[in-house]
Amino acid sequence: MAIDSYYSIAYLAIFLPAVVIAYTVFPKKARWFVLLISSGIFFWSMSGKLLIWLIVSIFSIHYGGIYLSLLQKERDGKMARAKAQQGGPSKKEIRKLYQKKQLAVAAAVALFNVGILVFLKYTPFFGANMNRFLAWIKAPFSLNIPSFVVPIGISFYTLQAVAYVMDVYREKFPAERNIFRLALYMSFFPQLMEGPICRYPDTSGALWQGERIQFENLVSGMQRIAFGMMKKLVIADRLNLFIKNVFTNYNQYDGGITALAAVLYTCQLYMDFSGTMDIVLGTGEIFGVTLPENFRQPFFSKSISEFWQRWHITLGAWFKDYIFYPLSMTGPMKKLTSHGRKRLGNHYGPLTAGACGLFCVWLLNGLWHGAGWHYIFFGMYHFALILAGSLWEPAAAAICRLLHIRRTSVPWKGVQIARTAVLVCIGELFFRAHGLRAGLFMFFNIIWGFSLSSFGDGTVFNVGMDKKDFLIAFIGVLIVLVNSIMKEKGTRPRKWLADRPVVFRWALCYGLILFVVIFGAYGAGYVPLDPIYANF
Repeated sequence: MAIDSYYSIAYLAIFLPAVVIAYTVFPKKARWFVLLISSGIFFWSMSGKLLIWLIVSIFSIHYGGIYLSLLQKERDGKMARAKAQQGGPSKKEIRKLYQKKQLAVAAAVALFNVGILVFLKYTPFFGANMNRFLAWIKAPFSLNIPSFVVPIGISFYTLQAVAYVMDVYREKFPAERNIFRLALYMSFFPQLMEGPICRYPDTSGALWQGERIQFENLVSGMQRIAFGMMKKLVIADRLNLFIKNVFTNYNQYDGGITALAAVLYTCQLYMDFSGTMDIVLGTGEIFGVTLPENFRQPFFSKSISEFWQRWHITLGAWFKDYIFYPLSMTGPMKKLTSHGRKRLGNHYGPLTAGACGLFCVWLLNGLWHGAGWHYIFFGMYHFALILAGSLWEPAAAAICRLLHIRRTSVPWKGVQIARTAVLVCIGELFFRAHGLRAGLFMFFNIIWGFSLSSFGDGTVFNVGMDKKDFLIAFIGVLIVLVNSIMKEKGTRPRKWLADRPVVFRWALCYGLILFVVIFGAYGAGYVPLDPIYANF
């Protein structure tokens, strides 16, 4: 039975239990091998012979990292000798020379991995746009554009590969000489399909130590897996028919239905992705591996900037550490910042250089999500909102002082949260639309064609969901909301549950399982929704 997702019977009832049993049976020194072989089987089941691309990436960062370590050792030796000798190159000159060599090696390895990703994933997009340009200039030829099958998780493990080689270059840790340990970091099966995007020190130690499975970790991990399944099967999959109908036949519905579809898709995307993260982190927890959190109650955000600090956290951190900061620290950007401070002051001055880095981050962020103009528009939309928020901040503070509005008050926070949610839903509309034109049509349909008549005459219940579907989805969202409020207030829901009486605790757990079994969206009339972020 092939594994096609973390929600499949093949994964939950066969593969994962088999890995747990094998991990428990094997001695401690061999448990890392169980995880590595299991990860290889998982990848092969998903992508078959495309496993070779992952192996190529592992070899490139392994030997690239070792070469960087050799250069660093050679540099340190020459610097030590330079201190004792007279007349040779200075320590500063040696450091500068080797920094250039190391940067060349790190850049070559990083670009090699990114090049594989671009070649496999973006060749059709760039080729099709080049052919449009050739047709526009009436060129007598066009390009023959190949298409490729993309291995599962390539967008995620490529970023991990780049992070590893750049961190070795920055000397955050020495290069790993055991290629199997590095392979396990790159391919650990729970995070392979949809992340989170880890740094090498995050997981390498726990993956390699092979500590035995603790009963507490097993129970806690299974609780999180069950909660993730509820998000996915009860909410995300149930909303799918409505969303699919509206976004496919977008010109057949009024603005009210379109607006509801945008809101429901935003909800679906969150439930799908965060539900998957619950399964991923819960699986890691079973094996004693603490994977980084990828969500932190994003819909309590008071600005778009804060939203992206709470949503897909590891992706945002990756762009910040490996794109934004390196660009900001280049000579031209430093000069631009210094010049801006003199001309525009301490707030607006740094924004001139920051805007350049922010533009690159969001252009790449949009492209990372997919090869399409609507993804680029999605990135530019958030770039514009975040930059506008930074530019507007001094004026907003002044207006609030003038009107005696306390910005820490609950009503004002509520307004900010509602405003941010609306802006997020608009962005997700373009993200989900079948192309940029469709997204623009739907957006303007909401503005100019908004009507509540479809809600009054019952049309809304004939688009793919009936009243019972809406009620079940609402109950699921309410459960997630209560859980999120507890976290936002500093309460750990599973710790809170563990402190309750055993009867209450198990009744709640079994109730959640029954809720998923009874109300999960599967069977006749439902089309299983592939994990959304697995396609990115």
